[in-house]
Amino acid sequence: MSKDKVFDEKQSAEDFKFGEKVVSVFDDMVGRSVPYYHEIQRMMVEQIKDFAKPGTNIYDLGCSTGTTLINVDPHIDESINFVGLDNSKEMLVKCESKFEEAGVTRKFDLNYCDLNEGVRIENASVVIMCLTLQFVRPLYRERLIQSVYDQLNDDACLILIEKVLGEDSLFNRLFIKYYYDYKKRREYSELEISQKREALENVLIPYKVEENKELLNKVGFRYQDVFFKWYNFSGLIAIK
Repeated sequence: MSKDKVFDEKQSAEDFKFGEKVVSVFDDMVGRSVPYYHEIQRMMVEQIKDFAKPGTNIYDLGCSTGTTLINVDPHIDESINFVGLDNSKEMLVKCESKFEEAGVTRKFDLNYCDLNEGVRIENASVVIMCLTLQFVRPLYRERLIQSVYDQLNDDACLILIEKVLGEDSLFNRLFIKYYYDYKKRREYSELEISQKREALENVLIPYKVEENKELLNKVGFRYQDVFFKWYNFSGLIAIK
Protein backbone atom coordinates (compact mmCIF):
# COMPACT_ATOMS: atom_id res chain seq x y z
CA MET A 1 0.00 0.00 0.00
CA SER A 2 1.48 3.36 -1.06
CA LYS A 3 1.75 5.97 1.69
CA ASP A 4 -0.29 9.15 1.43
CA LYS A 5 2.02 12.06 0.64
CA VAL A 6 -0.43 14.07 -1.48
CA PHE A 7 -0.14 17.20 0.68
CA ASP A 8 3.34 16.83 2.14
CA GLU A 9 4.84 19.64 0.04
CA LYS A 10 3.72 23.25 -0.28
CA GLN A 11 1.34 23.64 -3.23
CA SER A 12 -1.13 26.09 -4.67
CA ALA A 13 -4.64 25.80 -3.25
CA GLU A 14 -7.18 23.94 -5.37
CA ASP A 15 -10.27 21.86 -4.68
CA PHE A 16 -9.75 18.25 -3.63
CA LYS A 17 -10.20 15.73 -6.47
CA PHE A 18 -10.27 11.94 -6.51
CA GLY A 19 -7.83 11.80 -9.38
CA GLU A 20 -4.96 9.45 -10.11
CA LYS A 21 -2.66 10.90 -7.44
CA VAL A 22 -5.24 10.47 -4.67
CA VAL A 23 -6.43 7.08 -5.94
CA SER A 24 -2.89 5.68 -5.83
CA VAL A 25 -2.70 6.30 -2.05
CA PHE A 26 -6.40 6.30 -1.15
CA ASP A 27 -6.43 3.18 1.01
CA ASP A 28 -3.62 4.55 3.17
CA MET A 29 -5.24 8.00 3.21
CA VAL A 30 -8.63 6.81 4.43
CA GLY A 31 -7.11 4.31 6.86
CA ARG A 32 -5.04 7.05 8.52
CA SER A 33 -7.59 9.87 8.21
CA VAL A 34 -10.79 8.21 9.45
CA PRO A 35 -10.73 7.17 13.12
CA TYR A 36 -11.52 3.48 13.63
CA TYR A 37 -11.93 3.02 9.89
CA HIS A 38 -11.23 -0.72 10.02
CA GLU A 39 -13.70 -1.17 12.88
CA ILE A 40 -16.31 0.80 10.91
CA GLN A 41 -15.73 -1.57 8.00
CA ARG A 42 -16.18 -4.59 10.29
CA MET A 43 -19.39 -3.12 11.72
CA MET A 44 -20.78 -2.46 8.25
CA VAL A 45 -20.07 -6.03 7.19
CA GLU A 46 -21.94 -7.58 10.12
CA GLN A 47 -24.95 -5.35 9.47
CA ILE A 48 -24.90 -5.98 5.73
CA LYS A 49 -24.92 -9.74 6.43
CA ASP A 50 -28.25 -9.34 8.23
CA PHE A 51 -29.96 -7.38 5.46
CA ALA A 52 -28.48 -8.69 2.20
CA LYS A 53 -31.05 -11.05 0.66
CA PRO A 54 -30.27 -13.81 -1.88
CA GLY A 55 -31.01 -12.77 -5.45
CA THR A 56 -30.78 -9.03 -4.71
CA ASN A 57 -28.17 -6.33 -5.27
CA ILE A 58 -25.90 -4.47 -2.89
CA TYR A 59 -25.15 -0.93 -4.05
CA ASP A 60 -22.09 0.99 -2.90
CA LEU A 61 -22.60 4.65 -3.83
CA GLY A 62 -19.14 6.17 -3.91
CA CYS A 63 -17.50 2.76 -3.90
CA SER A 64 -13.96 4.22 -4.19
CA THR A 65 -11.46 1.31 -4.30
CA GLY A 66 -14.07 -1.30 -3.36
CA THR A 67 -12.91 -2.02 0.19
CA THR A 68 -16.39 -2.45 1.70
CA LEU A 69 -17.67 -4.78 -1.01
CA ILE A 70 -14.47 -6.85 -0.89
CA ASN A 71 -14.82 -7.16 2.89
CA VAL A 72 -18.43 -8.33 2.69
CA ASP A 73 -17.89 -10.69 -0.26
CA PRO A 74 -16.99 -13.86 1.75
CA HIS A 75 -19.94 -13.47 4.11
CA ILE A 76 -22.98 -13.35 1.83
CA ASP A 77 -24.81 -15.59 -0.62
CA GLU A 78 -23.19 -15.94 -4.05
CA SER A 79 -26.49 -15.00 -5.74
CA ILE A 80 -26.17 -11.44 -4.42
CA ASN A 81 -24.71 -9.03 -6.96
CA PHE A 82 -22.51 -5.99 -6.34
CA VAL A 83 -23.06 -2.60 -7.96
CA GLY A 84 -20.35 -0.01 -7.37
CA LEU A 85 -20.88 3.57 -8.47
CA ASP A 86 -18.36 6.40 -8.35
CA ASN A 87 -17.73 9.73 -10.05
CA SER A 88 -14.00 9.02 -10.37
CA LYS A 89 -13.09 6.82 -13.33
CA GLU A 90 -9.67 6.30 -11.76
CA MET A 91 -11.36 4.90 -8.64
CA LEU A 92 -13.41 2.48 -10.72
CA VAL A 93 -10.29 1.16 -12.46
CA LYS A 94 -8.60 0.65 -9.09
CA CYS A 95 -11.74 -0.99 -7.69
CA GLU A 96 -11.90 -3.52 -10.52
CA SER A 97 -8.21 -4.30 -10.07
CA LYS A 98 -8.71 -4.91 -6.33
CA PHE A 99 -11.74 -7.14 -7.04
CA GLU A 100 -9.52 -9.28 -9.27
CA GLU A 101 -6.75 -9.41 -6.67
CA ALA A 102 -9.26 -10.38 -3.95
CA GLY A 103 -10.76 -13.14 -6.10
CA VAL A 104 -14.28 -11.73 -6.25
CA THR A 105 -16.18 -14.15 -8.49
CA ARG A 106 -19.77 -13.00 -8.02
CA LYS A 107 -21.43 -10.82 -10.65
CA PHE A 108 -20.58 -7.15 -10.25
CA ASP A 109 -21.04 -3.91 -12.17
CA LEU A 110 -18.85 -0.85 -11.70
CA ASN A 111 -20.15 2.32 -13.31
CA TYR A 112 -19.52 6.05 -13.40
CA CYS A 113 -22.20 8.09 -11.63
CA ASP A 114 -22.45 11.70 -10.49
CA LEU A 115 -24.76 11.48 -7.47
CA ASN A 116 -25.54 15.18 -7.76
CA GLU A 117 -27.54 14.19 -10.84
CA GLY A 118 -29.34 11.30 -9.13
CA VAL A 119 -29.01 7.52 -9.15
CA ARG A 120 -30.88 4.51 -10.49
CA ILE A 121 -31.21 1.54 -8.14
CA GLU A 122 -32.80 -1.84 -8.87
CA ASN A 123 -33.66 -4.74 -6.54
CA ALA A 124 -31.47 -3.45 -3.71
CA SER A 125 -31.52 -4.99 -0.24
CA VAL A 126 -28.57 -2.85 0.92
CA VAL A 127 -27.27 0.57 -0.11
CA ILE A 128 -23.96 1.79 1.30
CA MET A 129 -22.83 5.41 1.39
CA CYS A 130 -19.48 5.37 3.17
CA LEU A 131 -18.09 8.91 3.38
CA THR A 132 -20.06 9.80 0.25
CA LEU A 133 -23.07 11.97 1.07
CA GLN A 134 -20.77 14.66 2.50
CA PHE A 135 -19.43 15.22 -1.04
CA VAL A 136 -22.91 15.64 -2.57
CA ARG A 137 -23.93 19.28 -2.84
CA PRO A 138 -26.38 20.12 -0.03
CA LEU A 139 -28.88 21.38 -2.60
CA TYR A 140 -29.22 17.83 -3.98
CA ARG A 141 -28.95 15.69 -0.82
CA GLU A 142 -32.62 15.40 0.06
CA ARG A 143 -33.53 14.57 -3.53
CA LEU A 144 -30.82 11.89 -3.64
CA ILE A 145 -31.77 10.25 -0.33
CA GLN A 146 -35.46 10.36 -1.29
CA SER A 147 -34.59 8.62 -4.54
CA VAL A 148 -32.56 5.96 -2.71
CA TYR A 149 -35.45 5.35 -0.31
CA ASP A 150 -38.04 5.16 -3.09
CA GLN A 151 -36.02 2.58 -5.05
CA LEU A 152 -34.99 0.34 -2.13
CA ASN A 153 -36.74 -2.97 -1.56
CA ASP A 154 -39.01 -3.17 1.47
CA ASP A 155 -37.09 -3.97 4.67
CA ALA A 156 -33.84 -2.97 2.96
CA CYS A 157 -31.25 -0.81 4.69
CA LEU A 158 -29.16 2.25 3.99
CA ILE A 159 -25.80 2.47 5.77
CA LEU A 160 -24.47 6.00 6.02
CA ILE A 161 -20.98 6.91 7.24
CA GLU A 162 -20.31 10.64 7.46
CA LYS A 163 -17.95 13.25 8.76
CA VAL A 164 -20.21 15.47 10.86
CA LEU A 165 -20.37 18.77 12.68
CA GLY A 166 -20.76 19.11 16.43
CA GLU A 167 -24.26 19.97 17.57
CA ASP A 168 -23.08 23.42 18.67
CA SER A 169 -20.05 25.62 17.99
CA LEU A 170 -18.24 24.74 21.22
CA PHE A 171 -18.28 21.01 20.58
CA ASN A 172 -17.53 21.56 16.93
CA ARG A 173 -14.32 23.45 17.72
CA LEU A 174 -13.27 20.85 20.29
CA PHE A 175 -14.02 17.89 18.02
CA ILE A 176 -12.02 19.42 15.17
CA LYS A 177 -9.09 19.99 17.53
CA TYR A 178 -9.25 16.39 18.75
CA TYR A 179 -9.44 15.21 15.14
CA TYR A 180 -6.34 17.14 14.10
CA ASP A 181 -4.52 15.75 17.14
CA TYR A 182 -5.54 12.30 15.93
CA LYS A 183 -4.13 13.00 12.46
CA LYS A 184 -0.84 14.13 13.97
CA ARG A 185 -0.67 10.83 15.85
CA ARG A 186 -1.14 9.14 12.49
CA GLU A 187 2.01 10.92 11.23
CA TYR A 188 0.40 13.74 9.28
CA SER A 189 2.28 17.05 9.53
CA GLU A 190 0.76 20.47 10.22
CA LEU A 191 1.37 21.33 6.55
CA GLU A 192 -0.44 18.22 5.32
CA ILE A 193 -3.38 18.82 7.67
CA SER A 194 -3.78 22.48 6.76
CA GLN A 195 -3.43 21.96 3.00
CA LYS A 196 -5.91 19.12 2.92
CA ARG A 197 -8.35 21.15 5.01
CA GLU A 198 -8.15 23.99 2.49
CA ALA A 199 -8.56 21.61 -0.46
CA LEU A 200 -11.69 20.06 1.09
CA GLU A 201 -13.26 23.32 2.27
CA ASN A 202 -15.56 23.79 -0.72
CA VAL A 203 -15.93 20.10 -1.55
CA LEU A 204 -16.77 18.29 1.69
CA ILE A 205 -19.77 19.92 3.41
CA PRO A 206 -20.67 18.06 6.63
CA TYR A 207 -24.04 18.09 8.38
CA LYS A 208 -24.76 17.58 12.06
CA VAL A 209 -25.79 14.06 13.12
CA GLU A 210 -29.28 15.35 13.92
CA GLU A 211 -29.56 16.93 10.47
CA ASN A 212 -28.73 13.60 8.84
CA LYS A 213 -31.23 11.84 11.10
CA GLU A 214 -33.92 14.38 10.23
CA LEU A 215 -33.21 13.84 6.54
CA LEU A 216 -33.62 10.08 6.89
CA ASN A 217 -36.88 10.56 8.77
CA LYS A 218 -38.21 13.07 6.28
CA VAL A 219 -37.81 10.79 3.25
CA GLY A 220 -39.68 7.98 5.01
CA PHE A 221 -37.31 5.49 6.67
CA ARG A 222 -39.17 3.55 9.38
CA TYR A 223 -36.25 3.02 11.74
CA GLN A 224 -32.81 4.50 12.13
CA ASP A 225 -30.04 4.54 14.69
CA VAL A 226 -26.48 5.72 15.22
CA PHE A 227 -24.20 2.68 15.42
CA PHE A 228 -20.88 4.54 15.49
CA LYS A 229 -19.75 7.91 16.82
CA TRP A 230 -16.28 9.33 17.31
CA TYR A 231 -16.23 13.11 17.79
CA ASN A 232 -16.87 14.37 14.24
CA PHE A 233 -17.45 11.01 12.53
CA SER A 234 -20.67 9.05 12.64
CA GLY A 235 -22.31 5.90 11.27
CA LEU A 236 -26.07 5.52 10.83
CA ILE A 237 -28.28 2.69 9.65
CA ALA A 238 -31.82 3.25 8.37
CA ILE A 239 -34.48 0.67 7.44
CA LYS A 240 -37.21 1.10 4.84
